[in-house]
Amino acid sequence: MNVAEYIASEFNRRGIERVFEVTGGMITFLLDALYRDGRIQIVSLHHEQAAAMAADVYGRMTGKPGVAMATSGPGAINLLTGIAGAFFDSSPAVFITGQVNRDEQRGPRAIRQQGFQETDIVSMAHAVTKGAWTVEDAASLPAMLDEAFRLAVEGRPGPVLLDIPMDVQRMVVDSHSLVCVPHAVSQKGACLSQHLVRKVLSALAEAQRPLILVGGGVRAAGSVDRFRSWIHRIGIPVVHSLMGVDVLPSGNPNRIGLVGTNGNRWANKAMVEADTILVLGSRLDVRQTGSSIAGFTNKRIFHIDCVEAQINNRLTGCTPIIADIFDFLLAADELTATIAWPDRREWLGCICRWQQQRKDCEELGEDIPMNPNVLVRELTSEFPAARVIVTDVGQNQLWAAQSAYIGESQRFLSPGGLGAMGFGLPAAISAAMAFGETILFAGDGGFQMNIQELQSVVHHALPLRMVVLNNKSLGMVRQFQDSYFDGRHQSTVWGYSAPDFMKVALAYGIPAKTLVNMDEFREVFEWMKRQKGPCLLQVMLDPTTDLYPKVKFGSTLSEMDPPVDFKGYP
Repeated sequence: MNVAEYIASEFNRRGIERVFEVTGGMITFLLDALYRDGRIQIVSLHHEQAAAMAADVYGRMTGKPGVAMATSGPGAINLLTGIAGAFFDSSPAVFITGQVNRDEQRGPRAIRQQGFQETDIVSMAHAVTKGAWTVEDAASLPAMLDEAFRLAVEGRPGPVLLDIPMDVQRMVVDSHSLVCVPHAVSQKGACLSQHLVRKVLSALAEAQRPLILVGGGVRAAGSVDRFRSWIHRIGIPVVHSLMGVDVLPSGNPNRIGLVGTNGNRWANKAMVEADTILVLGSRLDVRQTGSSIAGFTNKRIFHIDCVEAQINNRLTGCTPIIADIFDFLLAADELTATIAWPDRREWLGCICRWQQQRKDCEELGEDIPMNPNVLVRELTSEFPAARVIVTDVGQNQLWAAQSAYIGESQRFLSPGGLGAMGFGLPAAISAAMAFGETILFAGDGGFQMNIQELQSVVHHALPLRMVVLNNKSLGMVRQFQDSYFDGRHQSTVWGYSAPDFMKVALAYGIPAKTLVNMDEFREVFEWMKRQKGPCLLQVMLDPTTDLYPKVKFGSTLSEMDPPVDFKGYP
């Protein structure tokens, strides 16, 4: 077989169900090989950025590398935003780009370019991948492809890129160079000190106000079920980062809420008042700690991460545990029975009283015609069968993270480290293809950035409920301008505009409605439930609708606007 045929065969052998792509001259042999093989779904999107974002979500949802392909030059470069998102959010992925024939490449010549669309994508991708290589000949392809799939899932998952010249794609693969992939033997837990794990558990048990912060690393380590079982045994309150929203379902008595600059204020209060914190798979970046770290002094913090350099950056003085989270939880589960765990109902009750004093759905007041927190809470509660909830970037992302009702088996997907607008629609397409009914929350700004993928939604007749929160502005930055630029709204309101998304959806053949006030939302939800395929709901928000609560700049995590004087601290 030739290189293209070998790649198609290997994708199938490794359990890859679909490949996302936008066609181009330099990947035609690869796509033809996939077509002739016939065992893998080829998903043709309308922009390479969307293909890369869809592959990111495939990797997050399945734990297997998502695969996206693009042609050389602009096609390969368009992948980079999605590749960077996968890198920062620890999503396993393998990206394959076509390249011009080797005899058309510039080589050592001091020129910009030799072949048409020739671009050094490998150099560009190095900073946002775990590895990026050019396949120079057929003999090296099997080992390089094997290494790409191994590296994508090893340790902290992430993306890998292979750039394959068109003439190499047509070369015959020698049977002597084929790679036989053995079944991996798990070494989990082999190097983790039980003494160190016992130290962490003892500190949590002895603390008066212990807290656990979970992030996306718990999912990336395949440890959600084990964590849920363990937390049930020890009864300690759990807060989550944006990437850890779905680690515990909303009905779990230990789930407190979202922490960060736009977190649930009672969760932030718990972070500041806790005396001992265990951090599992979260970076403790500025969006989680706030710009002032004064609220984290005088407490013990144990930080578990598989990369040592990730610990003691913004917050110093943390006790580092360098381990895979799966390893830690495996050891913790075994040692938990040897430790006496006190009743935490008083501490949990205190946090619950803080929550009752200012709930998330009360942050914007009672007179607002369309309350996005209430809308998110009610809508997600009405669709328990939806397997996945997806957000784009902006105010919509945080309203959803603050207030979405997360069921036992539901996933919540959102772009974290890179935070690229336009993520929502291609991510929701990938989720709906893999898992069925999906809800998307997007703002008018982000939705326009990959709006062309509405045709992909139609083409595949996906069970996707799209909710576009339309405030006719780029609301997150507009709110920032109100605070720091005396309300000068350049490029967020002035010079910016958005279409009527209901009319856009109808033009694509997608059923659509517009919701203007809260009095009609029950009727609209019933309409959405009756739709068998995709549908779009445009929700009109007042352009001045703000995202609250918000940590004051330079303040501790619990000092949020609008201010609330919490009562009931024990």
